[in-house]
Amino acid sequence: MFGGKRQRNISEIVQCVRYRTPMENHKCLIHNHLVLWHIYCTIIYDINTKQMKRIAYILVLAVITLSASAHKREITLDEAVRIARVQSVDAAVALNELKKAYWEYRTFRADLLPEMNLEAVIPSYNKNYSAYQKEDGQYMFLRNNYMGMNGTVSIDQNIWFTGGKLSLTTSLDYLKQFDGNRSERFMSVPVAITLTQPVFGVNHTRWNRKIEPLRYEEAKAAFLSATEQVTMNTINYFFNLLLAKERVEIARQNLTNAEKLYDVAKAKRKMGQISENDVLQLELNVLEARSAMTDNESDMKNCMFALRSFLGIDSTVTLDPVLPELMPEVILIYEDVLGKALANNSFARNIRRRQLEADYQVAEAKGKRREINLFAQVGLTGTAQNFKGTYNPLKDNQVVEVGIRIPLLDWGKRRGKVKVAESNREVTMSRLRQERMNFEQDIFMLVEHFNNQQQQLHLADKADIIAQKRYKTNVETFMIGKISTLDLNDSQVRKDEARQKHISELFSYWHYYYQVRSLTLWDFINNTGIDADFEQLIKG
Repeated sequence: MFGGKRQRNISEIVQCVRYRTPMENHKCLIHNHLVLWHIYCTIIYDINTKQMKRIAYILVLAVITLSASAHKREITLDEAVRIARVQSVDAAVALNELKKAYWEYRTFRADLLPEMNLEAVIPSYNKNYSAYQKEDGQYMFLRNNYMGMNGTVSIDQNIWFTGGKLSLTTSLDYLKQFDGNRSERFMSVPVAITLTQPVFGVNHTRWNRKIEPLRYEEAKAAFLSATEQVTMNTINYFFNLLLAKERVEIARQNLTNAEKLYDVAKAKRKMGQISENDVLQLELNVLEARSAMTDNESDMKNCMFALRSFLGIDSTVTLDPVLPELMPEVILIYEDVLGKALANNSFARNIRRRQLEADYQVAEAKGKRREINLFAQVGLTGTAQNFKGTYNPLKDNQVVEVGIRIPLLDWGKRRGKVKVAESNREVTMSRLRQERMNFEQDIFMLVEHFNNQQQQLHLADKADIIAQKRYKTNVETFMIGKISTLDLNDSQVRKDEARQKHISELFSYWHYYYQVRSLTLWDFINNTGIDADFEQLIKG
């Protein structure tokens, strides 16, 4: 009667504790309080003498479980990485950089499509004097009093392979005089085709077709690398907390051992089996252990605050990091890693983009040495005193213009600008060659460090086990008076150093691995590339 439904309610609280995510924290606490209230109400009707112990047990279990749910939480490295990629500020910055690049690319793509525009002046009223030249050459001022309106609808298309612009337009103008005969006139251009074409100038649209797609691909690769960088930062914060936690546990164990050894030493001193100096040394060890315990607890709180802040977790949650397991051993080959880095990393696209931009600057400087622009327009037009008359009859409307601007004497200014652009291109190429060499060297060193780190980790693990056994043996040996406190202290120091070095080597192992992933955008464990649904990310 008592154990069925209420036991299931307790189970609900436990499940909430085990599988709670940061976003569900508040919801889970409300759920737990409701479950406890349900248990309380049920108990009011179930109380009897035989059941009191069981009721007390269930209440204690529920309170302890609720307290753990509200304040303490185990967290693994994988879980911390998943949270960081969603909630951290660094992840948000990377996503916004991607969105910025996406909309810049969308703007460029829109420039290649037809564009419809409306230009209008409705109305324009003028009542003033303006200069007028008569047939004999004399000027006089005439008074104007009129209103005008005009509107133009155009469809414009950039021609990427020539750098010109083709436009299809239609327009209507209206003019009304308020003085004199008070006439009004309409003028229409039902259809006109206009071509604007630079002859020797640089084709900006064609260069942008080469540069902008590379820029967007570079931004997408940079986003993936930034995501991996978030993982590396998470690893730093996680292992800082894990190492601080380990130091606290070491300090706590050392304090316990120091107090036990000090109690034994005082008893042995009374029996004359140990010197006063050794007793004082052990008492000093107790004081130092207590001091180390306080310092390490403070350091752990600081590291926990840093990890919580980075992950965006509530400050009331106490994080308990879990030591990550070793991943399967992976041996990296430099040539393979370099090939994947050059194929996937934003660095390769960055180099190509900067090469094109340097060439573009040279082409632009050369194009400005002389300017020849062609303007041509063909269409139909009409004018009349009424709206219908402007469209019947229609007459030809043709305009052809060729504008030329050629410097006859500029003292070498434009030629100098071309030389400057060419020199800048050579400087850029030299820098890119050096950057590529540095990139390849960094890849080589990283591969060497990672492959070597696996061996270092195995050695540190073995040293940790040996140091633990040595310390345990020395404690037992000290108890029977075979070694001095100096030997005991030395084994304790070595034991602590070996344990911390094991965690430090594990940190370096994970850090090197994700650094390789960040540079290559390749998962070497699953042997797959690292990609993302960019459209979904941007829309989300």
